[in-house]
Amino acid sequence: MSAATIVESLSALFTAQRAAFAAAPYPPLRVRVDRLDRLAALVEDHEDDIVGAVAADFGVRPAQETRLAELFMVSVGIRYARRHLRRWIRDRRVATPLYLWPGRSRIVRQPLGVVGIISPWNYPVQLALLPAVAALAAGNRVLLKPSELTAHTAELLARLIRERFAADEFAVATGGPDVGEAFARLPFDHLFFTGSTAIGRKIALAAAENLTPVTLELGGKSPVIVCPGADLKVLVPRLVTGKLLNAGQTCIAPDYVLAPGDRVDALVDALTTSVAAMYPTLGANPDYASIVSDRHYARLAALIADAERKGARVVRLNPGNEPLPERARKLAPTLLVGVHDGMAAMREEIFGPILPIETYATVDEAISKIDARPRSLALYAFGGDRETRERLLHETFAGGVTLDDTLWHFGNEELPFGGIGASGVGAYHGERGFRTFSHEKAVFVQPRYALTWLLRPPYGTRFETVLRLLKRIA
Repeated sequence: MSAATIVESLSALFTAQRAAFAAAPYPPLRVRVDRLDRLAALVEDHEDDIVGAVAADFGVRPAQETRLAELFMVSVGIRYARRHLRRWIRDRRVATPLYLWPGRSRIVRQPLGVVGIISPWNYPVQLALLPAVAALAAGNRVLLKPSELTAHTAELLARLIRERFAADEFAVATGGPDVGEAFARLPFDHLFFTGSTAIGRKIALAAAENLTPVTLELGGKSPVIVCPGADLKVLVPRLVTGKLLNAGQTCIAPDYVLAPGDRVDALVDALTTSVAAMYPTLGANPDYASIVSDRHYARLAALIADAERKGARVVRLNPGNEPLPERARKLAPTLLVGVHDGMAAMREEIFGPILPIETYATVDEAISKIDARPRSLALYAFGGDRETRERLLHETFAGGVTLDDTLWHFGNEELPFGGIGASGVGAYHGERGFRTFSHEKAVFVQPRYALTWLLRPPYGTRFETVLRLLKRIA
């Protein structure tokens, strides 16, 4: 398809959605609920199809991980939105200061219009549909561009959405980077992107041409702090679960560990034992996901080779001691012990089953190391007294935090999910997602009889007297 044809096709979809929104700019509650119900039915009725498509894209992707981390999370998001939507769309009365009496003030939450969503490959259903849940609940039209790396899933989503939604309600544009580039340049009323920081910068620049506001859900190197005295028997299985979900291909996966120097050997032993318990084999194990593509597999292998060449101790956790051919794209969980900032694994987001372990001597040093690096999407801490935890929460920066476990802050619809700095701009989930895709319009209502005439020209003693009074009561 030529560049001109791509632009023409996307423009036609966008124009149709813009016209449909103009004809119905404030969908009532029943319309929004109906759209959410159709999306819920799409997920529930086609669970097996979706699980199969995701597995076909990865090579091996445990059905349980797709059902839990993708389909369950979307269903939870829909149910939460339906339960609270009546309250979210209601106008909100707010206080009016004494100096503006007898006027009244309120906030009207209004849909933005047409929302664009660019979703990634690592969770190709959840990260496509959860933002759509928030956008549809807020009353918008939605145009989705899924990743071309998970083409089976993208094509399935396109077909299922086409069967249940009119193209001017919710539509999918499939294709490669050329389609993505043209998509990002459409004059959306809001553009939502999930992916790498490098691509996020390009998306922000493209959106800036139209002054399109953006939400960027990126990634970064999410640290794990093992505090002195933390119980390794409790923390290590939780760390392994969070790290090896989807073989580490998770934007909030633990990226590296900061541990006291005298606990590193015990930590390595505990990680070895825990991995063996959860994944006694790797190659033919349906519970252990493949790396999504040859290119990503090669990138991860290069990170390990670079760290080893620069002095790291490489510990490959392959409990069955089985050969793992590259063509299967199964990469053994790998520990990198004794890392430093000169290694690529400590500069790049890993996005795979590789876990660098770095040491620290004091809490001050751990905080300094974290704060010297770009701000992360997540932070995890195990153990520690109350003072240490409070210091970590207030003196480090991350999009979200889970204490004494990993990942779970993502699963609470009451908590906003988003990054900070290099790990993202904006947030969603629950009411925060609804607000992301809404305009909160300020409304002030002045009654017929008001005292504002006291401040009109001609200025003089009356004006000065009233202004002095206002300063005293404001």
